[in-house]
Amino acid sequence: MEWIIKECVETAGCELEVSAAFIGEDVLICLKGGERPHLGCVVQTEPRVSLTGDGSVSATSSVLNFPGHKDEVICRWMAEKVSRELGKRVVCTGGFHKDGISEKEIREVQGSVVRLTEMVIEGLQR
Repeated sequence: MEWIIKECVETAGCELEVSAAFIGEDVLICLKGGERPHLGCVVQTEPRVSLTGDGSVSATSSVLNFPGHKDEVICRWMAEKVSRELGKRVVCTGGFHKDGISEKEIREVQGSVVRLTEMVIEGLQR
């Protein structure tokens, strides 16, 4: 397997890195960063027609968290966005940890995840 995308941004005084690759037609994403990068969760996502009935695309996810980890918030958001935009099954794993992170820094990390997600989508569409 060869990583197609590998991007890194500075956020909340730490690095946040994303790597992405195709596994056949499916997408594998690793999102890691902070003071102690780790695997805090695994998110498995599949695109589907939205239940709203308007024909839009949504995604169904299954999540496995390690106890005490909240990495699902960023990994699930990224996995679902990539799945909806590309129409692919996605597995996203990873984790971000910073001791004493503030609310402002959490919002900064979330904004960085949005930017990295756009980079993943653009890179995988090439």
